[in-house]
Amino acid sequence: MPSGADMTTNDLVSRSRPLTDWPLLAGFCAFLFFFGLGYFGLVGADEPRYAQVAREMLARHDWITPTLGGKPWLEKPALYYWQAMLAYRVFGVSDWAARLPSAIDATLMVVATYLFLRRFRPGFHLDGALMTASAAGVIGFARAASTDMPLAAAFAIGLLAWYAWYESGRKHYLAVFYMFVGFGMLAKGPVAPVLAAGVIAIFAAAKGEYRLIWRTLWLPGIVIFCTVTLPWYVAVQMRNPEFFRVFILEHNLARFGSNLYHHKEPFWYYVPVILLGLVPWTVFMLAALGESARGWWVEKRQFLQSEDALSAFLVIWLVVLVLFFSVSQSKLPGYIVPALPAGTLLLAEYLRRHVSEDARPPMLLTVVHSVVAALPVIPALMLQYLLLQHRLPWSSAAQVSSGLALLLAIGMVLTLRRPQGLRMLRLVTVVPVLLAVWAVLRIGAPMLDATLSARSLVNEISRVEAQPLPLAVFRVPRETEFGLQFYRNQTIARYEWGQVPAGEHLVVAAEGLQAIVAKKAAGRRVSYLGSFAPQHVEYYWVAGKSGN
Repeated sequence: MPSGADMTTNDLVSRSRPLTDWPLLAGFCAFLFFFGLGYFGLVGADEPRYAQVAREMLARHDWITPTLGGKPWLEKPALYYWQAMLAYRVFGVSDWAARLPSAIDATLMVVATYLFLRRFRPGFHLDGALMTASAAGVIGFARAASTDMPLAAAFAIGLLAWYAWYESGRKHYLAVFYMFVGFGMLAKGPVAPVLAAGVIAIFAAAKGEYRLIWRTLWLPGIVIFCTVTLPWYVAVQMRNPEFFRVFILEHNLARFGSNLYHHKEPFWYYVPVILLGLVPWTVFMLAALGESARGWWVEKRQFLQSEDALSAFLVIWLVVLVLFFSVSQSKLPGYIVPALPAGTLLLAEYLRRHVSEDARPPMLLTVVHSVVAALPVIPALMLQYLLLQHRLPWSSAAQVSSGLALLLAIGMVLTLRRPQGLRMLRLVTVVPVLLAVWAVLRIGAPMLDATLSARSLVNEISRVEAQPLPLAVFRVPRETEFGLQFYRNQTIARYEWGQVPAGEHLVVAAEGLQAIVAKKAAGRRVSYLGSFAPQHVEYYWVAGKSGN
């Protein structure tokens, strides 16, 4: 099969149409990252917690110390909070505005991917950008109010800038590298420069170019990095002497080296996570990874001295991040997001090497890819059943969803097996992605809102509340507590911790606990107000103590 080097300049130019590429990129990013950001409320513990921290910082006009419930919250640096504060100032405080920073950061990452490939590996720059945009993990975290996408975008842009400098020798790329690694440190801490240094050092060692490490240590770049990062780190330490202990020792070193925060998972945890995060491109990414590994093993130095050196760099990027977080004793899915662009870029390189006039992928590869790409349509269309029953019942709806997925898979196989089939890979594969995202947002969003977000619960409580009252919780998940805190903009008391407000207040408790709530309220009058079945909670009115 002819390689990308066999393509003529006219072939490459024919695939480079910026006047149509930019509207296409904009449309995909708008739909995949921005459309329906507020269709369901903030979910989990992190989204409402980070959104509330940004709200409190904005209310206090404080750009230094993150706070939650009026107390310093020093678990994460300030980049996401700054972005959310700006979004709140422009659009007002809302859940969709809290998610806006991640959507913007994901878009910047996709644009950087496009520009890098167009400049250094032209011909498949649009493919690489759209593959990055449509990976499941990128879509998911681009729609999350969290620090994961800000770190992933800064890290990816930084590494691409470093490789651009390595290949071109132009120092302005190295300056961009230092600046974005600095943004990565502001997004989530020292993990950004540590991982970037690890990837670069291993790449230099693999090539036998150890001087590359010293050339990377460019004094003006180090000044740029320090200019970006040090002002906030110094200021927050001066205002909060406990910052170093809380952030560096506990939330970086202790989180990495122990199960302090109860996120223990097996060593191999990130293998399925990254494979799922790269859906629908997982199968071809594995083929690209295997081919690059074989080429590196067989050709060794020749492989690393050719254009394939980029593939080696991407393999190192991918493997180093997976191994690093696998060693960590604390594991969460979002940690691995910075590795996802390496997988999609590796696939773009695979296409560049293999596409020819009648390029058709192997039959087995085509079939497995088509099935994997089409399968997500089924749970997307059946999301309501999954949330309520925690399984996929075999019903008429399931049969219709399965039939549609089968038709999509067959259509993809037939298209990819035609002459020039690989050229159609990007086009046919994004069809089930778009359908799945549409189904989640237009069909599944109401049930997501009801079962996983406190937004619907707050709306229910507001209907029976004559005036806003203090709120407490009892035996409810942290997700509910932080969600109530954001949507009511209140500090939430916890009955379990003896935090029983003295005055009149409301209590949200797990089902069937009215008698225990009454006991905790020390004989004060407790009235049942209602229940919210999707989240298995009840809410009560509690009278104030005498004299309150």
